Amino acid sequence: MTATAPSPQPSPSARLSAAPAGYPAPMYPHRATEAQHTERRIRSFQPRRGRMTNAQAGALDRGWEQYGIAIDGSPLDLKTLFGGLPVTLEIGFGMGETTAAMAAADPGMGILAADVHTPGHGNLLQLLERNGSENVRTAAGDAVILLRDMLTDASLAGLRVYFADPWPKPKHHKRRLVQPSFLELALPRLAPGALVHCATDWEPYAEQMLEVLSASPELENLHPEGDGTGWLEPADHPAGSLPGYAPRPEWRPVTKFERAGMAKGHVVHDLLFRRR
Repeated sequence: MTATAPSPQPSPSARLSAAPAGYPAPMYPHRATEAQHTERRIRSFQPRRGRMTNAQAGALDRGWEQYGIAIDGSPLDLKTLFGGLPVTLEIGFGMGETTAAMAAADPGMGILAADVHTPGHGNLLQLLERNGSENVRTAAGDAVILLRDMLTDASLAGLRVYFADPWPKPKHHKRRLVQPSFLELALPRLAPGALVHCATDWEPYAEQMLEVLSASPELENLHPEGDGTGWLEPADHPAGSLPGYAPRPEWRPVTKFERAGMAKGHVVHDLLFRRR
């Protein structure tokens, strides 16, 4: 009897590119993934497929098995994944330039970088490969599923949300990521002392972020009286200099979204809060 040779498996980049937009990872199809994808829930992102360059696809194929994570609902052991490093969750890393720069500048911090954009995963893996950084894991899919089903309580040392889609039309405000319901989901996953850092160039969204974060008794605004124009320690804040925005800290590089917003005359707001 002649043995039948197993069918060759498509590469991670081919599997991800073949998946419908918004499915979480090159490991598609997963039954659990399909069930989660059809949840009746408002999402903060608009799934995009996009076309990968050959360089991005190559980096994805080389790096996914070691550095990629499918957001499929399976619990994660962050201590094992990151070799005991403290871990910050970054939601929405775009093409990964900022993530890669911050990873290279602070190799003692693990970064769990989540996004739904396929070329972004390939580009981030390409940048990490170029920099020799090993402290990042790129998670493909819906960050709500990641927080809700895959992370344990007090497992995160930080949370970053940089230039998330502001959904400017009033009818779309319900799609904004930073909402009370999102904070209720995220807070238990943050260890005491964890830093929550948000940035946006859309002022109405900055005001919403400030309102949502300030309303939580479990969070402390590190710049409660700051106006975003200079760095002050909390004890040195002048009275009456509201509304509570922080200056851009040196560790956050200027992003391409930030530069584009400033070119349009937008004012960039950073918000820094600490988990009590």
